[in-house]
Amino acid sequence: MSTKAIGIDFGTNSIKIYKNEEGIILHQKNVIAVYNKTHTFAVGNEAYEMYEKAPANIAVTYPVKNGVIADIGNMQALIDYFFAELDGKKRFKGAEYYIAVPTDITEVEKRAYFDLISNTNLKPKRIHIVEKPIADALGMDLDITGTTGTLIVDIGANTTEVSILSLGGIVQSRLIPIGGNRFNEAIIAKVKRDRNFVIGEKTAEDIKTQIASAFENDDTIDVCGRNMVTGLPGEITVTGREVHEALIDLFQDIVDQIKVLLERTPPEISSDIYKHGVYLTGGSSRIGELGEFFYQQLLGLRVNLCNEPESSVVMGLGAVIENPGLARLSQ
Repeated sequence: MSTKAIGIDFGTNSIKIYKNEEGIILHQKNVIAVYNKTHTFAVGNEAYEMYEKAPANIAVTYPVKNGVIADIGNMQALIDYFFAELDGKKRFKGAEYYIAVPTDITEVEKRAYFDLISNTNLKPKRIHIVEKPIADALGMDLDITGTTGTLIVDIGANTTEVSILSLGGIVQSRLIPIGGNRFNEAIIAKVKRDRNFVIGEKTAEDIKTQIASAFENDDTIDVCGRNMVTGLPGEITVTGREVHEALIDLFQDIVDQIKVLLERTPPEISSDIYKHGVYLTGGSSRIGELGEFFYQQLLGLRVNLCNEPESSVVMGLGAVIENPGLARLSQ
């Protein structure tokens, strides 16, 4: 492709940018720190380091929540900052933009992504919308342009998107309000209720990343926080069994929603899904033995795991950008 083309995945937890002929040029936390409600203090990974630690005059927030832009002003400031850091005027001005959006959101919410890019001073040549399940599939090197039905489960930071694809389109889709952040909240609540100990979201994220599993295990991790009885800082050991008990109901809820979608699937597509299985992606799909749990709960339906689940969407945008034959999959 001779013209400049940029793909952007505005994830709840992180933002990824792809440029044609260069690949992924940015992968940072989708977080912004604002000083006195007006000045951008920090963005991305630097702002994330301030999360839960900033003074009252610095607000550290995620502009994207539940798959949609919740704070358009902060999101605009964040993307403008990244474009400037990446030498935006030279590399991005007059480019074509490909933006990944969830399927089950309103047209107004989809329009917000479009307006975000059109309101920059980079004068985009054209803005394309690619639905996330399609980008996910392409990022996993799946051929979704044929008649074979494909089931994609993307477990993100705030939501899980379950989609059935065929002939380059979405046959059915369901956005479930369960994701990595809900897992963190469940771990925090479990530790607080059972151990009278308060931990932060970052600590819960570390627990989830290091010892969380869909099945009970004997792993342990030492974490710091505040003792609710004494009110003083302290340290406790959290076990894999505790984490499993905190998360198992959420895992089961996702499986139940997948089953509901499969019950409504046309029989010919069901046949394809039975042959090829479920494709599991999204950052939270890295939780230990989650694929095996899905396999058991879905009565032996094969579960295919993605090697780089956090990047499947942006790599799918890259596939659309680099392959002119896939252009029809964008809007």
